[in-house]
Amino acid sequence: MNKYIENFFKKLDKPSIYWFVFVLAYLLTTFVIWKKYDFNPTCMVNFGQEFAKQNPQDMPKGAVVITGYEGDLGNGYDGQIFYFYSRTISNLTTSWPKGFDESYRAPRIGYPFLVAIFGLFGKYAAIFGMYFLNIALFGFSFWVLRKMLGEYQYLSWFYLLSPFSLGSYTVLVSDSVMVSLVIISYYFYTKDKFWAFIPIASIAVLTKEPALFFYFPLGLKNLLNKDFRKSLVVVFILVIPAFWYLYLKLTFPHWRPTRLTDFILPLEGITTYLQTLYNSLDGSNWKDLARAGSRIPLLLLFVVGIITTLTGKIQVGYVYRVGLLFTFFMVGVASYYHFWSVYENVSRMFTISIPLLILLKKEDTTVKTSVYFILCLLIFALFLVKVVLIQKVQGFTIWG
Repeated sequence: MNKYIENFFKKLDKPSIYWFVFVLAYLLTTFVIWKKYDFNPTCMVNFGQEFAKQNPQDMPKGAVVITGYEGDLGNGYDGQIFYFYSRTISNLTTSWPKGFDESYRAPRIGYPFLVAIFGLFGKYAAIFGMYFLNIALFGFSFWVLRKMLGEYQYLSWFYLLSPFSLGSYTVLVSDSVMVSLVIISYYFYTKDKFWAFIPIASIAVLTKEPALFFYFPLGLKNLLNKDFRKSLVVVFILVIPAFWYLYLKLTFPHWRPTRLTDFILPLEGITTYLQTLYNSLDGSNWKDLARAGSRIPLLLLFVVGIITTLTGKIQVGYVYRVGLLFTFFMVGVASYYHFWSVYENVSRMFTISIPLLILLKKEDTTVKTSVYFILCLLIFALFLVKVVLIQKVQGFTIWG
């Protein structure tokens, strides 16, 4: 890493500074977004009118509901999905929310399960839980990551300033929660506290499948080292997800575990995005150009990420390297319609890359991480500009 960057963050690496920055970043984004919707905390859940009407019994009274615009049905965003699924668990029923693709959404029950614990105390308690889980788990994962880094604790700044974790929080979705759980579980794993590792890692897998990008090479490493005890420990984290998938198969006849492969279209997302970017260069619509251009840093990050992963001593830290390559493979095969067409969708795919690269850097100091981390900091700054100055109020109404 560039010595100037390293020394800069080493000087800043004081509890009073990094906790202040953490609180400031999350308070600022929360305040700015709430202000646009009359300080209604439900606004970050992004309830869509279409799905609110299909699940009225679970809607909190007074919630912000996105009405959309011409040509849009008011679909809202993914935070509402986790909320609605959590209500089924909180209500102790098997009446799952209507309007969502259960093959794609139902397997990711980890985050709704955690939210449902808060939801036992009511609908607004569930929404509070979504905020609390994102912030508390991220803060705790930051703390344990620092403990794992030892003399390289200054690297944790790049996790703290992750634009992808913050972006996940601003729409209350599961990416930051999943990554936080992966880091926390790994901390317990390094301490041989498998009683904590197994359930936390199981929930991480049930929160979002990319958690396996780390756990798979971790288990493989143990197997290659003939540490069969630890290999078995990693295998055990699949037991709870296996039972959940069995339930889904029995409950939803059309459910299939290979549903995610429908979104795999190698390089289709990137090539279509580049074509869209090229078409927007005619200058006839500056908004389209700006919207398309917002994903350029992510495309650069994708390329730089692959190159960065292959630098240094390849045989060192291969658990993290394989995890990173899986992550960038996921970005590379993501379809345009579902991912590359929307900044939020594709950006969140990078969330796990930052802690994996930090852990790799700690393991192999010869890895060339400067460009990747600088790009992440640039994206963080651009994200704050977007939230504070650019992002407009969506059309909305108040439920009930």
